[in-house]
Amino acid sequence: MPQITYEDFEKVEIRVGKVIEVADFPAAKKPAYKLWIDFGYLGIKKSSAQITQLYQPEHLVNKLILAVTNFPPRQIADFMSEVLVLGVVLDRGEVVLIQPDSDVALGKRIL
Repeated sequence: MPQITYEDFEKVEIRVGKVIEVADFPAAKKPAYKLWIDFGYLGIKKSSAQITQLYQPEHLVNKLILAVTNFPPRQIADFMSEVLVLGVVLDRGEVVLIQPDSDVALGKRIL
């Protein structure tokens, strides 16, 4: 991968959100959930997330997550995904969500 400058990194808005609703997403090509995420003053944003291998919907509600909030929206089947939830991809394709280890205000930016 090419090196980037700090100015390049500053263009990416990574913010803290809290999952408030989760639904199965059978129309997605790969197993996924539909997430509704509260970003505080930025409002509620939607995301399609391929995190079904390690997470059950009931365990995702109220979980703090990190997401890129300044990508353009992307149509995933019949759902408009507005943010990209961040996670670590393991060897077999499972995704482990990245989250703060303390309560922080929703919408706060990561730098």
